[in-house]
Amino acid sequence: MIRDITIGQYLPGDSVLHRLDARMKTALTFLFVIMIFFCKNFLSLGLVAVFTLLLTVLSKVPFRMMIKSLKPIFIILVFTAVLNILYTGGGRELFGFWKISITDKGLYTAGFMVIRIICLITGSSLLTYTTTPTHLTDAIERLLSPLKLFKIQVNTLAMMMTLALRFIPTLIEEIDRIMNAQKARGADLESGGVIKRAKALIPILIPLFISAFRRAYELAFAMECRCYHGGDGRTRMKQMKLSARDFAAAFCVALLFGGIIFLNYKFKALI
Repeated sequence: MIRDITIGQYLPGDSVLHRLDARMKTALTFLFVIMIFFCKNFLSLGLVAVFTLLLTVLSKVPFRMMIKSLKPIFIILVFTAVLNILYTGGGRELFGFWKISITDKGLYTAGFMVIRIICLITGSSLLTYTTTPTHLTDAIERLLSPLKLFKIQVNTLAMMMTLALRFIPTLIEEIDRIMNAQKARGADLESGGVIKRAKALIPILIPLFISAFRRAYELAFAMECRCYHGGDGRTRMKQMKLSARDFAAAFCVALLFGGIIFLNYKFKALI
């Protein structure tokens, strides 16, 4: 399961999404996440799901990679679905036993929430799959530049956010390596109850924290040796420029937003 976490990884490619400006991609991804929560019925959510599928095809990211990114949240999806099925009141009862009552509204809500989470994870993952860490850092720094008026060090904040995202795959590999080393020494990490499994994690967490602090120190030392002092006065080899395809992407997202609002208004929400 640890190896299935792919967030923060970049997949080199030459797709339409890869060629979009990083600033536009970041802003549109943020808007896309907001639009998902605007959906009030299955028609508007279905429109978002079709749009997400289209983005996945245009990104040329392998479908197995997208499915792999959803495997770590499978338990969350099941847990969310069960809670909504059992605790959503109202609607027509389809099955009843003792204090358990399953209604059509509960099933509707469970399916709605599961699809919403899948679209949310998939749409967000496409940003890191199609954007290099360098471009993502520059994009975040440019988008947060108005905060400089409040004496906030935007360049440092952007660098911290990007490094945290970039080191997720590295830490995942480190966890997998430590777990295999502990298993080779006879550690039992998969059997027993919750308390026993929690105690078994201690030999994993301690080396992980030590490794994380060591990597952070080495990175800070390397940046200091290269005389990195933030973005003040720093120039960039490749300047970001908006092109026609960036405005076309913004227009498509605006059409999607309009379609969601229309479907929400035309068809009354069931939840």
